Amino acid sequence: MSGSESTTGNHLPQLRSIRIPGDGRCLFRSVVHGACLRAGKPSPSESIQKELADELRSKVADEFIRRRTDTEWFLEGDFDTYVKQIRKPQAWGGEPELLMCSHVLRMPITVYMSTDSSDGLKIIAEYGQEYGKENPIRVLYHGYGHYDALQMPLTKTKSKWYMKS
Repeated sequence: MSGSESTTGNHLPQLRSIRIPGDGRCLFRSVVHGACLRAGKPSPSESIQKELADELRSKVADEFIRRRTDTEWFLEGDFDTYVKQIRKPQAWGGEPELLMCSHVLRMPITVYMSTDSSDGLKIIAEYGQEYGKENPIRVLYHGYGHYDALQMPLTKTKSKWYMKS
């Protein structure tokens, strides 16, 4: 599906998958890629994406510590060990990290997964709804520990480009 547009079910907009390197940072890279697009900035280069992903990872670890009483119960194993581990660039992120990303960025994040049906994609999780529901950061979870970014196609109007909603 990489690089091609796919139709999504339940009246979801058409989304284009943007391939993200599988270097342990894919969740964070996908989120920062989506945050740049959401802010109207150009897609970050791979080196900028890596730098922003590592910065977001650090802020996410700090957010876990700030929200320890709210998050400790749903993390696997010892809290301090978990936070120390998630600071490492090769450590994979998952649902807890997506939740913390939404708080750090103060933006909604929607996670999609491919389906075998003609629908193409389905929403499997939404985070940060308290920051609004319009134009969320969109990521694609492949089900085997990898995330890619999803982009809405641009639509041209009479005088400007805008993100189709």
